[in-house]
Amino acid sequence: MRADPLPVPAMSGPLTANISPFSFDVPDWLGDKIYFGGALTGLALWQSNRVTGDDGSLADLSNGQMFVQKTDGWLQFYAQFGIYSLPRIGVAYTKAKSATQATFGYVPVAYAKLQGQGRWSAFSLEAGKLPTLIGDEYTFTFENMNIERGLLWNLEPAVSRGMQANYSQGPLNVSLSWNDGIYSNNLNWISGLASYVLNGGADTFAIAGGGNLGGHNGPLLNRGNVFNIIYTHLSGSWTISPYLQFVTTPSASSVRATSEFGAALLTTYSLDDHWKISGRAELETSSGHNTLNAPNILGYGAGSTAWSATLAPTYQWKKFFGRAELSYIGTDNTTPGDLFGSSGTNKGQVRLMLESGILF
Repeated sequence: MRADPLPVPAMSGPLTANISPFSFDVPDWLGDKIYFGGALTGLALWQSNRVTGDDGSLADLSNGQMFVQKTDGWLQFYAQFGIYSLPRIGVAYTKAKSATQATFGYVPVAYAKLQGQGRWSAFSLEAGKLPTLIGDEYTFTFENMNIERGLLWNLEPAVSRGMQANYSQGPLNVSLSWNDGIYSNNLNWISGLASYVLNGGADTFAIAGGGNLGGHNGPLLNRGNVFNIIYTHLSGSWTISPYLQFVTTPSASSVRATSEFGAALLTTYSLDDHWKISGRAELETSSGHNTLNAPNILGYGAGSTAWSATLAPTYQWKKFFGRAELSYIGTDNTTPGDLFGSSGTNKGQVRLMLESGILF
Protein backbone atom coordinates (compact mmCIF):
# COMPACT_ATOMS: atom_id res chain seq x y z
CA MET A 1 0.00 0.00 0.00
CA ARG A 2 1.26 3.48 -0.85
CA ALA A 3 1.60 6.02 1.94
CA ASP A 4 0.74 8.94 -0.37
CA PRO A 5 -1.42 9.50 -3.46
CA LEU A 6 0.25 9.18 -6.83
CA PRO A 7 1.65 12.43 -8.28
CA VAL A 8 -0.62 12.38 -11.33
CA PRO A 9 -3.28 13.30 -12.10
CA ALA A 10 -2.43 16.42 -10.11
CA MET A 11 -5.12 17.45 -7.61
CA SER A 12 -5.38 20.78 -5.80
CA GLY A 13 -7.98 19.52 -3.31
CA PRO A 14 -10.34 19.36 -1.57
CA LEU A 15 -10.63 15.86 -3.05
CA THR A 16 -7.77 13.43 -2.47
CA ALA A 17 -6.77 10.51 -4.66
CA ASN A 18 -6.88 6.87 -3.60
CA ILE A 19 -3.67 6.09 -1.68
CA SER A 20 -3.81 2.36 -2.46
CA PRO A 21 -4.51 1.93 -6.20
CA PHE A 22 -4.29 -1.47 -7.85
CA SER A 23 -0.76 -2.29 -9.03
CA PHE A 24 1.42 -5.06 -10.41
CA ASP A 25 5.17 -5.57 -10.44
CA VAL A 26 7.44 -4.99 -13.44
CA PRO A 27 10.98 -6.33 -14.06
CA ASP A 28 13.65 -4.80 -11.81
CA TRP A 29 15.50 -3.19 -14.73
CA LEU A 30 12.38 -1.12 -15.49
CA GLY A 31 11.61 -0.07 -11.92
CA ASP A 32 9.00 -1.18 -9.40
CA LYS A 33 5.26 -1.15 -10.26
CA ILE A 34 2.59 -0.07 -12.71
CA TYR A 35 -0.46 1.52 -11.07
CA PHE A 36 -4.11 1.62 -12.14
CA GLY A 37 -6.66 4.13 -10.86
CA GLY A 38 -9.60 6.14 -12.08
CA ALA A 39 -12.54 8.45 -11.52
CA LEU A 40 -16.21 7.57 -11.98
CA THR A 41 -18.35 10.63 -11.28
CA GLY A 42 -21.68 12.15 -12.27
CA LEU A 43 -23.19 15.60 -11.93
CA ALA A 44 -26.48 17.44 -11.99
CA LEU A 45 -26.92 21.07 -13.01
CA TRP A 46 -29.57 23.79 -12.73
CA GLN A 47 -29.04 27.25 -14.19
CA SER A 48 -30.87 30.52 -14.72
CA ASN A 49 -30.90 32.44 -18.01
CA ARG A 50 -29.90 29.45 -20.12
CA VAL A 51 -28.71 30.24 -23.63
CA THR A 52 -30.46 28.85 -26.70
CA GLY A 53 -29.56 25.18 -27.16
CA ASP A 54 -28.56 24.69 -23.53
CA ASP A 55 -30.70 22.98 -20.86
CA GLY A 56 -32.09 24.69 -17.78
CA SER A 57 -31.39 21.50 -15.82
CA LEU A 58 -29.63 18.25 -16.67
CA ALA A 59 -27.71 15.25 -15.39
CA ASP A 60 -24.57 13.83 -16.95
CA LEU A 61 -21.46 11.71 -16.49
CA SER A 62 -18.63 14.10 -15.57
CA ASN A 63 -15.84 11.49 -15.52
CA GLY A 64 -15.60 7.88 -16.61
CA GLN A 65 -11.80 7.63 -16.73
CA MET A 66 -8.97 5.24 -15.95
CA PHE A 67 -5.34 6.13 -15.21
CA VAL A 68 -2.34 3.91 -15.92
CA GLN A 69 1.10 5.01 -14.81
CA LYS A 70 4.61 4.07 -13.85
CA THR A 71 6.29 6.54 -11.49
CA ASP A 72 9.77 5.13 -10.85
CA GLY A 73 12.86 4.02 -12.75
CA TRP A 74 14.44 5.60 -15.81
CA LEU A 75 11.40 4.95 -18.03
CA GLN A 76 8.07 6.24 -16.75
CA PHE A 77 4.70 6.95 -18.35
CA TYR A 78 1.19 8.18 -17.73
CA ALA A 79 -1.99 7.57 -19.73
CA GLN A 80 -5.57 8.65 -19.06
CA PHE A 81 -8.47 6.96 -20.87
CA GLY A 82 -12.19 7.57 -21.00
CA ILE A 83 -14.96 10.11 -21.20
CA TYR A 84 -15.35 13.45 -19.41
CA SER A 85 -17.17 16.76 -19.40
CA LEU A 86 -15.49 20.14 -18.89
CA PRO A 87 -18.01 22.41 -17.14
CA ARG A 88 -16.97 26.08 -17.27
CA ILE A 89 -18.55 29.02 -15.56
CA GLY A 90 -20.31 31.34 -18.00
CA VAL A 91 -20.18 28.82 -20.87
CA ALA A 92 -23.03 26.57 -22.09
CA TYR A 93 -22.68 23.01 -20.75
CA THR A 94 -21.57 20.32 -23.21
CA LYS A 95 -22.36 16.72 -22.26
CA ALA A 96 -19.51 14.29 -21.74
CA LYS A 97 -19.73 12.36 -25.01
CA SER A 98 -19.74 15.53 -27.12
CA ALA A 99 -17.14 17.27 -24.94
CA THR A 100 -14.75 14.33 -25.23
CA GLN A 101 -15.06 14.15 -29.00
CA ALA A 102 -14.78 17.93 -29.45
CA THR A 103 -11.71 18.44 -27.25
CA PHE A 104 -8.95 15.96 -26.40
CA GLY A 105 -10.48 12.62 -27.40
CA TYR A 106 -10.79 9.40 -25.45
CA VAL A 107 -7.12 9.55 -24.42
CA PRO A 108 -6.92 13.15 -23.21
CA VAL A 109 -3.50 12.85 -21.54
CA ALA A 110 -0.72 10.40 -22.43
CA TYR A 111 3.04 10.81 -22.31
CA ALA A 112 6.32 8.98 -21.82
CA LYS A 113 8.96 10.25 -19.41
CA LEU A 114 12.70 9.69 -19.29
CA GLN A 115 13.83 10.25 -15.71
CA GLY A 116 17.49 11.00 -15.05
CA GLN A 117 19.34 8.72 -12.69
CA GLY A 118 22.23 9.30 -10.27
CA ARG A 119 23.91 12.67 -10.88
CA TRP A 120 21.19 13.49 -13.45
CA SER A 121 18.24 12.72 -11.17
CA ALA A 122 17.11 16.38 -11.13
CA PHE A 123 16.37 16.26 -14.87
CA SER A 124 13.59 14.59 -16.85
CA LEU A 125 12.14 14.70 -20.37
CA GLU A 126 8.49 14.11 -21.36
CA ALA A 127 6.75 13.80 -24.72
CA GLY A 128 3.13 13.24 -25.73
CA LYS A 129 -0.20 14.84 -24.78
CA LEU A 130 0.86 16.91 -21.79
CA PRO A 131 -1.08 18.85 -19.14
CA THR A 132 -0.43 22.56 -19.53
CA LEU A 133 2.13 24.38 -17.41
CA ILE A 134 -0.08 27.47 -17.35
CA GLY A 135 -2.80 28.50 -14.89
CA ASP A 136 -3.89 27.62 -11.37
CA GLU A 137 -6.73 25.22 -12.22
CA TYR A 138 -6.47 21.78 -13.77
CA THR A 139 -8.59 20.35 -16.57
CA PHE A 140 -10.91 17.75 -15.02
CA THR A 141 -13.53 18.30 -12.33
CA PHE A 142 -12.09 15.97 -9.66
CA GLU A 143 -8.70 17.71 -9.82
CA ASN A 144 -9.94 21.11 -8.67
CA MET A 145 -11.33 22.99 -5.69
CA ASN A 146 -14.59 23.62 -7.56
CA ILE A 147 -16.65 21.56 -10.00
CA GLU A 148 -16.57 24.17 -12.77
CA ARG A 149 -13.45 25.72 -14.25
CA GLY A 150 -13.23 29.47 -13.76
CA LEU A 151 -13.26 32.45 -16.09
CA LEU A 152 -9.46 32.70 -16.30
CA TRP A 153 -9.19 29.01 -17.25
CA ASN A 154 -11.23 29.73 -20.38
CA LEU A 155 -8.30 31.68 -21.87
CA GLU A 156 -5.56 29.19 -21.02
CA PRO A 157 -4.30 25.99 -22.65
CA ALA A 158 -5.43 22.78 -20.95
CA VAL A 159 -3.71 19.93 -22.82
CA SER A 160 -0.96 20.44 -25.40
CA ARG A 161 0.87 18.03 -27.68
CA GLY A 162 4.64 18.34 -27.57
CA MET A 163 7.70 17.75 -25.42
CA GLN A 164 8.83 19.10 -22.08
CA ALA A 165 12.09 19.32 -20.12
CA ASN A 166 12.01 19.48 -16.32
CA TYR A 167 14.48 20.37 -13.57
CA SER A 168 13.65 19.76 -9.90
CA GLN A 169 16.15 20.35 -7.12
CA GLY A 170 15.12 21.11 -3.56
CA PRO A 171 12.65 24.02 -3.49
CA LEU A 172 13.16 24.96 -7.16
CA ASN A 173 11.17 23.45 -10.04
CA VAL A 174 11.53 24.59 -13.66
CA SER A 175 9.82 23.23 -16.78
CA LEU A 176 10.10 24.31 -20.41
CA SER A 177 7.87 22.95 -23.19
CA TRP A 178 7.69 23.13 -26.99
CA ASN A 179 4.07 22.36 -27.89
CA ASP A 180 0.97 23.17 -29.93
CA GLY A 181 -0.52 25.67 -27.46
CA ILE A 182 -4.31 25.48 -27.27
CA TYR A 183 -4.37 22.03 -28.91
CA SER A 184 -3.88 23.50 -32.40
CA ASN A 185 -1.86 20.62 -33.87
CA ASN A 186 0.84 23.15 -34.87
CA LEU A 187 4.05 22.95 -32.83
CA ASN A 188 4.53 26.71 -32.65
CA TRP A 189 4.32 27.45 -28.92
CA ILE A 190 6.87 27.71 -26.13
CA SER A 191 5.62 27.58 -22.54
CA GLY A 192 7.36 27.49 -19.20
CA LEU A 193 6.87 27.31 -15.46
CA ALA A 194 9.20 28.19 -12.59
CA SER A 195 8.20 27.69 -8.96
CA TYR A 196 9.98 28.07 -5.63
CA VAL A 197 8.86 26.64 -2.29
CA LEU A 198 9.50 28.49 0.97
CA ASN A 199 8.87 28.03 4.70
CA GLY A 200 8.92 24.26 4.68
CA GLY A 201 6.26 24.00 1.98
CA ALA A 202 3.90 26.61 3.40
CA ASP A 203 4.45 29.10 0.57
CA THR A 204 4.95 28.56 -3.15
CA PHE A 205 5.61 31.28 -5.71
CA ALA A 206 5.24 30.46 -9.41
CA ILE A 207 5.58 32.27 -12.71
CA ALA A 208 4.13 30.63 -15.82
CA GLY A 209 3.71 31.74 -19.40
CA GLY A 210 3.46 30.69 -23.00
CA GLY A 211 3.21 32.15 -26.43
CA ASN A 212 3.21 31.70 -30.16
CA LEU A 213 6.58 31.65 -31.93
CA GLY A 214 5.26 33.50 -34.97
CA GLY A 215 2.65 31.41 -36.76
CA HIS A 216 -0.75 33.10 -37.18
CA ASN A 217 -2.84 30.08 -38.07
CA GLY A 218 -5.40 28.47 -35.80
CA PRO A 219 -7.69 29.99 -33.15
CA LEU A 220 -7.15 33.61 -32.16
CA LEU A 221 -5.98 32.78 -28.63
CA ASN A 222 -3.42 30.37 -30.05
CA ARG A 223 -1.74 33.26 -31.89
CA GLY A 224 -1.10 35.23 -28.72
CA ASN A 225 0.55 34.99 -25.31
CA VAL A 226 -0.56 34.23 -21.75
CA PHE A 227 1.26 34.89 -18.46
CA ASN A 228 0.50 34.02 -14.83
CA ILE A 229 1.84 34.95 -11.40
CA ILE A 230 0.64 32.43 -8.81
CA TYR A 231 1.07 32.29 -5.04
CA THR A 232 -0.11 29.44 -2.81
CA HIS A 233 -0.15 29.57 0.99
CA LEU A 234 -0.88 26.66 3.35
CA SER A 235 -1.75 27.51 6.94
CA GLY A 236 -3.45 25.02 9.23
CA SER A 237 -6.84 24.25 7.70
CA TRP A 238 -6.48 26.88 4.97
CA THR A 239 -5.24 26.70 1.40
CA ILE A 240 -5.16 30.17 -0.19
CA SER A 241 -4.08 30.75 -3.79
CA PRO A 242 -4.37 34.14 -5.51
CA TYR A 243 -3.18 34.47 -9.09
CA LEU A 244 -2.95 37.00 -11.89
CA GLN A 245 -3.32 36.50 -15.62
CA PHE A 246 -2.37 38.62 -18.63
CA VAL A 247 -3.33 37.61 -22.19
CA THR A 248 -2.49 39.33 -25.47
CA THR A 249 -3.54 38.54 -29.04
CA PRO A 250 -1.92 40.13 -32.11
CA SER A 251 -3.57 42.03 -34.93
CA ALA A 252 -4.21 39.90 -37.98
CA SER A 253 -5.97 40.79 -41.22
CA SER A 254 -8.91 42.99 -40.17
CA VAL A 255 -8.81 41.92 -36.49
CA ARG A 256 -7.25 44.33 -34.02
CA ALA A 257 -4.80 43.38 -31.28
CA THR A 258 -6.36 42.97 -27.86
CA SER A 259 -5.46 42.14 -24.27
CA GLU A 260 -7.06 40.71 -21.14
CA PHE A 261 -6.21 41.12 -17.47
CA GLY A 262 -7.58 38.70 -14.90
CA ALA A 263 -7.28 38.12 -11.16
CA ALA A 264 -8.56 35.19 -9.12
CA LEU A 265 -8.56 33.99 -5.54
CA LEU A 266 -9.04 30.28 -4.80
CA THR A 267 -9.42 28.97 -1.25
CA THR A 268 -10.22 25.78 0.62
CA TYR A 269 -10.92 25.42 4.34
CA SER A 270 -10.87 21.97 5.97
CA LEU A 271 -13.50 21.55 8.68
CA ASP A 272 -12.25 18.02 9.47
CA ASP A 273 -10.91 14.96 7.66
CA HIS A 274 -14.12 14.64 5.63
CA TRP A 275 -15.73 18.08 5.22
CA LYS A 276 -14.15 20.96 3.31
CA ILE A 277 -15.41 24.23 1.85
CA SER A 278 -13.90 25.79 -1.27
CA GLY A 279 -14.45 29.17 -2.86
CA ARG A 280 -13.35 31.18 -5.86
CA ALA A 281 -13.65 34.87 -6.78
CA GLU A 282 -12.59 36.21 -10.19
CA LEU A 283 -12.46 39.40 -12.21
CA GLU A 284 -11.36 39.77 -15.83
CA THR A 285 -11.46 42.70 -18.23
CA SER A 286 -10.54 43.02 -21.90
CA SER A 287 -9.59 45.85 -24.22
CA GLY A 288 -11.49 46.94 -27.33
CA HIS A 289 -14.84 48.26 -26.05
CA ASN A 290 -16.53 50.29 -28.80
CA THR A 291 -13.51 49.69 -31.03
CA LEU A 292 -14.01 48.62 -34.64
CA ASN A 293 -12.85 45.05 -35.41
CA ALA A 294 -11.84 44.32 -31.80
CA PRO A 295 -12.07 40.57 -31.03
CA ASN A 296 -14.48 39.15 -28.47
CA ILE A 297 -11.97 37.13 -26.44
CA LEU A 298 -14.10 36.83 -23.27
CA GLY A 299 -17.22 35.81 -25.17
CA TYR A 300 -19.48 38.61 -23.88
CA GLY A 301 -18.61 41.28 -26.45
CA ALA A 302 -15.43 43.10 -27.44
CA GLY A 303 -13.96 44.96 -24.47
CA SER A 304 -16.29 43.29 -21.98
CA THR A 305 -15.71 42.67 -18.27
CA ALA A 306 -16.77 39.63 -16.26
CA TRP A 307 -16.64 38.56 -12.63
CA SER A 308 -17.66 35.44 -10.77
CA ALA A 309 -18.13 34.02 -7.27
CA THR A 310 -18.25 30.30 -6.41
CA LEU A 311 -18.84 28.36 -3.19
CA ALA A 312 -18.48 24.57 -3.00
CA PRO A 313 -18.77 22.35 0.12
CA THR A 314 -17.32 18.83 -0.24
CA TYR A 315 -17.62 15.59 1.70
CA GLN A 316 -15.24 12.66 1.10
CA TRP A 317 -15.11 9.27 2.79
CA LYS A 318 -12.29 7.06 1.53
CA LYS A 319 -12.92 6.62 -2.23
CA PHE A 320 -16.39 8.16 -2.21
CA PHE A 321 -17.27 11.85 -2.37
CA GLY A 322 -20.15 14.24 -2.86
CA ARG A 323 -20.10 18.00 -3.31
CA ALA A 324 -22.30 20.92 -4.25
CA GLU A 325 -21.49 24.19 -5.97
CA LEU A 326 -23.26 27.54 -6.20
CA SER A 327 -21.83 30.05 -8.68
CA TYR A 328 -22.70 33.43 -10.13
CA ILE A 329 -21.25 35.29 -13.12
CA GLY A 330 -21.87 38.96 -13.86
CA THR A 331 -20.80 41.02 -16.89
CA ASP A 332 -20.42 44.63 -18.02
CA ASN A 333 -19.49 46.58 -21.20
CA THR A 334 -21.21 43.80 -23.08
CA THR A 335 -22.72 43.26 -26.52
CA PRO A 336 -26.41 42.21 -26.68
CA GLY A 337 -26.71 38.79 -28.25
CA ASP A 338 -23.46 37.54 -26.65
CA LEU A 339 -24.90 37.17 -23.15
CA PHE A 340 -27.26 34.84 -21.30
CA GLY A 341 -30.90 33.91 -21.78
CA SER A 342 -32.70 32.93 -24.97
CA SER A 343 -32.21 36.43 -26.42
CA GLY A 344 -28.59 36.78 -25.28
CA THR A 345 -29.32 39.96 -23.31
CA ASN A 346 -29.19 38.88 -19.65
CA LYS A 347 -25.97 40.04 -18.01
CA GLY A 348 -25.76 37.38 -15.31
CA GLN A 349 -26.28 33.70 -14.60
CA VAL A 350 -26.66 31.56 -11.48
CA ARG A 351 -25.73 27.87 -11.44
CA LEU A 352 -26.25 25.13 -8.89
CA MET A 353 -24.28 21.92 -9.45
CA LEU A 354 -24.01 18.61 -7.62
CA GLU A 355 -21.26 16.04 -8.23
CA SER A 356 -20.68 12.64 -6.67
CA GLY A 357 -18.64 9.55 -7.39
CA ILE A 358 -15.59 7.47 -6.54
CA LEU A 359 -11.84 7.98 -6.99
CA PHE A 360 -10.31 4.52 -7.19
